[in-house]
Amino acid sequence: MVGLRRVNGLLPRNRVGIELGRGLIAGVMAAFGPTLPGTRVTPVRSGAMRGEWVRAAGVAHGPRAIYYIHGSGYVVCSARTHRGLASRLSKLTGLPVFLIDYRLAPEHRFPAAADDVAAGYRWLLDQGHRPEDLVIGGDSAGGHLALDLLLQNAAGDRPQPAGAFMYSPLMDLTLTMAERRDRELPDPMAPARTGRRLIELYTEGQHPDSPRLRLTVPRGAALPPLLVQASAGEMLADDARHLRDMAVAAGARCDLELWPGRIHVFQALPLLVPEAAQALRRTRGFVAGAFAEAVADRTKVG
Repeated sequence: MVGLRRVNGLLPRNRVGIELGRGLIAGVMAAFGPTLPGTRVTPVRSGAMRGEWVRAAGVAHGPRAIYYIHGSGYVVCSARTHRGLASRLSKLTGLPVFLIDYRLAPEHRFPAAADDVAAGYRWLLDQGHRPEDLVIGGDSAGGHLALDLLLQNAAGDRPQPAGAFMYSPLMDLTLTMAERRDRELPDPMAPARTGRRLIELYTEGQHPDSPRLRLTVPRGAALPPLLVQASAGEMLADDARHLRDMAVAAGARCDLELWPGRIHVFQALPLLVPEAAQALRRTRGFVAGAFAEAVADRTKVG
């Protein structure tokens, strides 16, 4: 992991460097978080929106589903790199997982990724999924995109999903908190400055205090229950705490789990980090609880 940190820190921020970075991360994800045997993958194209359904062996389509938003700085990863994680979530929960394959920077800058994430949510609703039958998941930058979607729903008085879980969520796109923490305890996966260089490819030309970039949770915002997991020693640990603090201060429920001795988005690398299986089982419990709560709420309304 120290070697990977050094390589990540040296990659140039040009076309060659970006392609090398994409290949490097894809290789790591495939090696340490491969797709489970028997997984079915169904590509989806609807206008400009792209994604794929991922179903573990024996999992059928039904009214409930997980909507997953991958991370990696808006630049590096894709639905394909996160197919292994999606297959494990599908197997554990018994649910199909819809992976949004949003447009990447630098080819597509803000708000392209956020727009694609919103389009994917609308598409799921148009396919007949009720909001209360969906749970959103996301990692790293995907956590930022997930919270943005929830806040946009709340601001527009649109229906929310049953819940949302986030792995190592990125909240501060300036990476000020991450760089401060990285100076105190270097993240084993990548230097904070590398993450900042990637994010700037997406946010170039935008003011850092833009409300769609520096997300805040208004008091009383109608957010669903949240689960946040992160490594206690990674550079985004303070971002995870910040999200929890914002949500709780606003009156939302947010459970924060900080796992000691782990790495960034360790849930996606079960062959490298054995504790990934336990974290995913915790996610399964959260998903089941969110759906049960949504059913109870619907019964009360009825």
